[in-house]
Amino acid sequence: MDHDVVVVGGGPTGLMLACELALRDVRCAVVERDPAPSNQSPGQAINATVVDLLEQRGLMAPLLPFGAEFPRAHFAQLWLDPTRLPGRHSYSFAVAQSRLELVLEQRAAELGVSVLRGRELVGIGQDDQAVTAVVRPVAGDGGGRDHFLRCRYLVGADGRDSTVRTLAGIGFAGSDTPFLGLVGDVETASAPAVAGRLGAHEFPAGMLTVRPIGPGLLRLVTAEFARLPDDPRAPVTVAELRASLHRLAGLEDPDPRMVWMRRWDGATRLAERYRDGRVLLAGDAAHVHFPLGGQAMSTGIEDAVNLGWKLAAEIEGWAPPGLLDSYEAERRPAGARACQTTAAQLALLHPLDRMGPVRELLRELIQLDDVNSYFVRMAFALDVRYDLAPPGAVATDDDGAATAHPLVGTRLADVPLKTRDGETSVARLLRAGRGLLLDLSGESAEDVVAGLSGWAGRVDVVPARPAGGGDEIDAAQVLLRPDGRIVWAARAALRAAAGTPSLTEALTRWFGTPNRS
Repeated sequence: MDHDVVVVGGGPTGLMLACELALRDVRCAVVERDPAPSNQSPGQAINATVVDLLEQRGLMAPLLPFGAEFPRAHFAQLWLDPTRLPGRHSYSFAVAQSRLELVLEQRAAELGVSVLRGRELVGIGQDDQAVTAVVRPVAGDGGGRDHFLRCRYLVGADGRDSTVRTLAGIGFAGSDTPFLGLVGDVETASAPAVAGRLGAHEFPAGMLTVRPIGPGLLRLVTAEFARLPDDPRAPVTVAELRASLHRLAGLEDPDPRMVWMRRWDGATRLAERYRDGRVLLAGDAAHVHFPLGGQAMSTGIEDAVNLGWKLAAEIEGWAPPGLLDSYEAERRPAGARACQTTAAQLALLHPLDRMGPVRELLRELIQLDDVNSYFVRMAFALDVRYDLAPPGAVATDDDGAATAHPLVGTRLADVPLKTRDGETSVARLLRAGRGLLLDLSGESAEDVVAGLSGWAGRVDVVPARPAGGGDEIDAAQVLLRPDGRIVWAARAALRAAAGTPSLTEALTRWFGTPNRS
């Protein structure tokens, strides 16, 4: 076997998945068509949930000098106020996709991932034991000879036009409405008219967004509804960009000097399934939608973190039955939700003259805290909650209540903690990519540690208390998966540890049968 897992696609989703796998010592290779990292950054932001996920793996620190916290959000360009959202939470973070990819590729290399650049997938075959990927150097590199990579699983993170999805025969239903979108970076001095339109603007024909991204550079995004490009596969020309700016906003810049340009579209599509045997999909290969508020890049990274530890468990041999299937069960509804919410925003943006009264009413409603919170949580993906309670779990006063705790299925905020080894946080305790039983009871944890010895290497046990005191975490004990999702919680410390039926059930359901020493 050449590799345990081959990931096709070296964008944020594929590289994040490779890092997650390598964190568990899974032998992984990334196949990427581009011969070198790109300096083009169609994506410019990640949402609050992904900020937390990157912080869990120590990946936010290298991004901080190259981006900025963005304590704003919007729904259909109607601005929200995340600072009014109750409770501890992160904010979105503005960062160039190219910078994020560079940080992820560097981490992947540190972890031993092989990134095979300048190669494209041209065929796959699978049996009960493995997948064979047929990989060919792109034109002009290596003489075009095919190479065969044998792996236990293959993941397609190769974008909207996914070769993996096509070869696996997975449908990609959805809608393609007439749309012309252009994105690129322009030298500020060469485009004074554009520079005078900083911000996000709506027009009857579409939208225009202009914002500074560095010294002397502007990011320019046009979106024209009910219009198609003459040739969607042709390179974008300056003349085409100038015509779009004129139609949208009446702007005239005779000679804008573009650093790069490309097309984008407003398609909404969702894969009919995320798995075909040993072949899986993630990111834009599984779902595409209108890119608003960093949702596109963020949804893919969430896919990667959800899938990574589950694939690793399969490779390591301790995955309980159905664990890998839970990837599609959890992430396909999340992808469908992203498609739905972005489609709703598009409906509020065009036709603008007809939707004007509805937008004004929404603008008024957003002033209500509950409405603002609803939309902020949606934009930040804080509203994603998986159904992780065991079937039939009900809230009672006995031990069974622990499995139906209100926290189950949610993510635990990055609460600062104090332990006997010093100050830490929830995110730092998850950095190793293992599960975590967090004991906040303040009682001796020796019996808890002993009771969970059968899951050593899969679940860490850490006694701690919130650094700020109080009851910021509404539980005495919580069990988290490696992706930070809570799968079990108890309001009072259960000293029998793994002998407690509900905890034993949760451990076995998510971390497999304990080792017998």
